[in-house]
Amino acid sequence: MSVSSSTNQPKNRARRVMPFFGLSLGVSVFALSLLVVLPFAMMILTTLEMGFTDIIRTIREPQVFAAIKLSLSMAALATLTNVIFGTLIAWVLVRYDFWGKSIINALVDLPFALPTAVTGIALATLYAPNGLFGQWFSKVGIALTGEPIKIAFTPIGIWLALVVVSFPFIVRAVQPVLAELSVEFEEAAAVMGASRLTTFRRVVLPEITPAILIGSGMMFARATGEYGSVIFIAGNIPMQSEILPLIIVSKLEQFDVAGASCVALFMLLVSLIVLFAINFAQWKLSARLGAKTN
Repeated sequence: MSVSSSTNQPKNRARRVMPFFGLSLGVSVFALSLLVVLPFAMMILTTLEMGFTDIIRTIREPQVFAAIKLSLSMAALATLTNVIFGTLIAWVLVRYDFWGKSIINALVDLPFALPTAVTGIALATLYAPNGLFGQWFSKVGIALTGEPIKIAFTPIGIWLALVVVSFPFIVRAVQPVLAELSVEFEEAAAVMGASRLTTFRRVVLPEITPAILIGSGMMFARATGEYGSVIFIAGNIPMQSEILPLIIVSKLEQFDVAGASCVALFMLLVSLIVLFAINFAQWKLSARLGAKTN
């Protein structure tokens, strides 16, 4: 009996490497259901009260459809912009040592720390027609074309606000991957006669592409639903510079809760589709890279 109990004891310990796993899992599922699943479920139920025909009619309203088109296009453009410049910032922070590097590294997270309304007010103050930068753009536009170039209160201002609030995602996604990537691979490629562009395209880019995809998905989801920073610089002109979150607020002010839930659910579905597509692409790419390594 003592021999069998002593042989079974290591097996039982191996099964319970993590103590209180059941309790931790239960608390996690309860918190996730309370904070995420339940609000989304209530939003779906509220939307379904309208009926399928009313849901389609709400999405196809000219004002709503114009806001959907504007929000998605500006979010995609901001994501593409940040993929380029965010990756460049991450490269500089990882590969170079210079004075003020820690300050720049801290400034990357500033859009996370600042309230979005503060960001929107600051951008509107700078790029308004009478602002510090807005005056310069107006003068340049008049000198070149005879018409002032307007940044604030136009779709360009929306794009600018989305770029500012979402670029930390790509920097923080790519930065640790670049930090772990050994410089020896690039040096070996240079010794073999590869140019810098070829080295980046064949050595560095395949390694950081999964991180870029993950960061892009988070950026797009954040930019699609951004409200606080955009509302002050967008202009909010229906059919021109009115964003989708403002449509939701307008419907709530009109006590159209079902319509607001319908538009919010559409935003959620678009973000989920983009996130799932990017995660699937990242998984396929990682599997391909792993197969090549093996």
